[in-house]
Amino acid sequence: MSDVETKIELATDSAMDITSPENDNKTTSTSSESQTTEDILKTETQKQKDDFYLRYYVGHKGKYGHEFLEFEFRSGNKLRYANNSHYKSENLIRKEVCVSDGVISEIKKIILDSGIMLEDDKNWPEPDVVGKQELEIVFKDEHISFSTTKIGSLMDVEKCDDPEGLKVMFYLIQDLKCLVFSLIGLHFKVYIFYYNF
Repeated sequence: MSDVETKIELATDSAMDITSPENDNKTTSTSSESQTTEDILKTETQKQKDDFYLRYYVGHKGKYGHEFLEFEFRSGNKLRYANNSHYKSENLIRKEVCVSDGVISEIKKIILDSGIMLEDDKNWPEPDVVGKQELEIVFKDEHISFSTTKIGSLMDVEKCDDPEGLKVMFYLIQDLKCLVFSLIGLHFKVYIFYYNF
């Protein structure tokens, strides 16, 4: 027997038997510990997702009936959109899409950057015949719900008792609308390409 074969045989004899019951127990306990850790992480991640909710509604009742625009981001990363415009005999449009965690993170960032969680609607105009808009946000341990009249432009904002606070909501709504319209457009527009060979 050569020196190499002898060294291999010695290494094999001294190596731990991987099929021994001791190793089975160690492997099982390690995998169950890591599985438990993974379960905890999944639970925490799901809890963070469930702690976020956003709903926006704007609408009025006029000669065409109840016309409104509403969207909400729910748990499970779902975006629900509804647009009821009776203009030119249009019907109710409803869309529901799933968005990625990155989109939800960006919405949270937009909300935090806007400072809307620090505002109060007590000095904002009450909903009236012009219409109303509502914004509801649940974010971490905070829950806000605002209700005010429909805002057409910044001129309407300047006339209220709290123009700075209402301006925060006005700009936040503009950002959220742009994002939602882009997401809905990306999900539901289908482009068909014809190739001439």
